[in-house]
Amino acid sequence: MTVYRETYTKPLPDEAELFIRQGERFARWTDRRGRKRTAKVTTGRDGSDRITLTCSTHTARYRDGSGVVRKVGTGCRTKDAAETILSDLRGRAELVKAKVLTAAQDAAADHAAVPIAAHCDAYRDHLIAKGCAPRRVAMVRARLKRLAEECAFGKLPDLNTAAIERWLVLMASKGVSAATRNGYREAAVGFGNWCRRTHRLIANPFADVPLANVKADRRHLRRALTEAELGRLLTVARLRPLAEYGRDKVKTLPDAEHPKRTNWHLAPLTIDNIAEAADRGRLSLAKRPEMIADLEHRGRERALTYKTLLLTGLRKGELVSLTVGQLDLDAEQPYAALNAADEKNRKGSDIPLRADLAADLRAFLGDRLKALQDAARLRIGEPVPMRLSSAAPVFNVSAGLIRILDRDLAAAGIAKRDERGRVVDVHALRVSFGTHLSKGGVALRTAQAAMRHSKPDLTANVYTDPKLLDVAGALDALPTLPLYAEPQAYRQRATGTAGPELPDAGGATFPATVPEDKDLRARTLVLPLVLAGRNRGVSGAIADKMTGQQEGSNVGAAITVSVAAVKSKTPLATGVNDVHQKRVKGVEPSTFTLAT
Repeated sequence: MTVYRETYTKPLPDEAELFIRQGERFARWTDRRGRKRTAKVTTGRDGSDRITLTCSTHTARYRDGSGVVRKVGTGCRTKDAAETILSDLRGRAELVKAKVLTAAQDAAADHAAVPIAAHCDAYRDHLIAKGCAPRRVAMVRARLKRLAEECAFGKLPDLNTAAIERWLVLMASKGVSAATRNGYREAAVGFGNWCRRTHRLIANPFADVPLANVKADRRHLRRALTEAELGRLLTVARLRPLAEYGRDKVKTLPDAEHPKRTNWHLAPLTIDNIAEAADRGRLSLAKRPEMIADLEHRGRERALTYKTLLLTGLRKGELVSLTVGQLDLDAEQPYAALNAADEKNRKGSDIPLRADLAADLRAFLGDRLKALQDAARLRIGEPVPMRLSSAAPVFNVSAGLIRILDRDLAAAGIAKRDERGRVVDVHALRVSFGTHLSKGGVALRTAQAAMRHSKPDLTANVYTDPKLLDVAGALDALPTLPLYAEPQAYRQRATGTAGPELPDAGGATFPATVPEDKDLRARTLVLPLVLAGRNRGVSGAIADKMTGQQEGSNVGAAITVSVAAVKSKTPLATGVNDVHQKRVKGVEPSTFTLAT
């Protein structure tokens, strides 16, 4: 075991002078600082001449506690200092051999003196190699940098749970949302797990940092759009680019603050006047037909963009990445092939397209091809394209799509934020997709596959707006449950026992002789009333067991219905009490409770 200076090679400087000394080749040159340098010349693997240089710092070579020979850079320029570090390394190796230290502790000690920024850079490279999206890599790196600065994490031994918990509490006091705080916690936990896997740390110091309750601190709740709102939104999106040039001018009358001031401004667009405004805009631009065509194309593309988001559940980034070559509109089931690199879960999916959406896309792309062909024919010598480029994007999604959507919502009379504080944004169109799937009766597992969710509760809870579901209408699917005042009357009706017509609680009558109907007994609820002076009863469990002992009798039928319908500790009806005045044997051991 020793310390030494390693040698390395570099390309021969351009102005180097070669000479031979004692049978060996050397090079002489002047470096950037103006100093004269001399080095031995060797031949590289590619046959070129290279100079051999020696490191200015020493390297320690030793055998660790596992018996593996390792080389460690000491960073020391003097040999004595390097030998001191080598002595420490050999001491740690002896402790590992004596089982005082574990191999993991020994490996972690090698990284303890490295600045935290270097580890964060290595973790960033790991995320890039893993295939994470560049935006996510940058966000994780920025969050780790902020945590290191504000929590005073200079090196790996400084990482601790208490510091990051204090920081999270401070952020909560400043009004930072639970979702944002959980994002910082996620970045820290991921970094700690990576340090543990790469033997930089023995354990993850952030593993026990608690999660904030996102449900109790939701800042951005989205809602789904109703069918009527969707229709108005698509209409406005199609007409508004042209209608902006046909808005009415309205005169502002003087007011108390400005008694002599009058002004003119453009009237806001609404769902009621947008069609007329579009006609006026077409008239005002009559001398510029190419601009009219461009505005109509822009409105058509915007409306089709919204419709695609609503009928596919695509996210904005996924829609932007969609190219013409990823569409198969002529298949038996048209679909869009989403690349794994562009999908959130990095798996890649085939998104089915409904027939009307596929027809709209086919016509839209056909008109775009025709416009390109007409433009090419006007330019002499330019070939006329026969098809659209497969790499061409399907939609030219504007960077200001959120601002455009807000204006479309205002013109369509759709509130940006409802009475419960829920908002409508671009991602709310995906919420509308999931909600209308549920509203249409689509099975949860099918809706989960359409939404491309990993868990069904995400589809059922987050991406389903219960306000649009017909909960009141769903109650009509429940069985009819009439209430009768007399249990005796119900028993005769349920079992088909002959008798006169008996009145129900509302005064109506029904025949006492009714054919045997098992479904009727299952659908009818007996009101658990006790007649005056009757306070004796049996428990539901015992009554249920007695049903098997008295099978076929009218009493048994009454007990069965009563127990199934009434799940409470109230006494049963009078007819049932009369049956159990004697001790019952053969069901359970005789007890005082049964006797009473």
